[in-house]
Amino acid sequence: MIPRFVSTKLFSFSRLAFTCMLLMRIVSPAVAEIVQLRVTAENLAPTNSVSFAPLRIGFHNGTFDSFDSGSPAFLLGFPSIADAPIVTVAEGGSGSNWFPAFAAADPNATLGSIAPGGPFLPGASSSETFTIDTDVNPYFTFASMVVPSNDFFIGNDSPTAYQLFDGNGNLQINTINQAARQIWDAGSELDIAENAAFLQIGNNDQRVDQNGTVDFSFETLGTVFNGLTTAPGYVFDSQLSADTPVFRISFEVVPEPASLLLLGGVGLLGMIATGRCR
Repeated sequence: MIPRFVSTKLFSFSRLAFTCMLLMRIVSPAVAEIVQLRVTAENLAPTNSVSFAPLRIGFHNGTFDSFDSGSPAFLLGFPSIADAPIVTVAEGGSGSNWFPAFAAADPNATLGSIAPGGPFLPGASSSETFTIDTDVNPYFTFASMVVPSNDFFIGNDSPTAYQLFDGNGNLQINTINQAARQIWDAGSELDIAENAAFLQIGNNDQRVDQNGTVDFSFETLGTVFNGLTTAPGYVFDSQLSADTPVFRISFEVVPEPASLLLLGGVGLLGMIATGRCR
């Protein structure tokens, strides 16, 4: 016969172990599937160099594709190249066509913008927090106009280039760094300073079709825009070489208070169970 005090301890331990397992079953799906993700965007370019329009972002299933290197920007249902979703980002910094095209391709995508209350001037940063279903939307896509320019931008041409979350919901990319050599020319508008965005002499509503393809290019920023005064008042000086850092996007999972409470409870019960079994 098992002594009464041993039987009581075994029962108490079993009950605590069961409670721990139950709490872990409650917590695990929340951690693995739904997360609060803080996204921070930073302009790393040298002082008086390039600035960036608000960062347009999407968390998605890997299907939305707005352009490919070496091809004209995809129209995605819009009537002209000037209206192509990535071109509206590249020529004016706007997500007005990019977001609807994104939502049409992937209705369950989580979309948004990050901006510091205006353009990202050199040294500026801003953060936003998004609720992400990591099972449904493990991939990340971004786009932002580079200014001053007529149609330059940063972004990913492959929709599956950045899988933020693995199959268990774990964050596997903490940072995306962009160098000058990763700046795109949308190939949609000729590089004419008087028609460029972000310059005091520029009228961004004016444009001349280029009828080109989307390709990497950053050198034109210096040859066309150096020495011109920007809208904020600084005189533009590109200073860019191929490996100059220009932009960084960082990701951090933010623990939810309820999850932390449950995790704390699991730890406490485990400590109690361990103590009672000694």
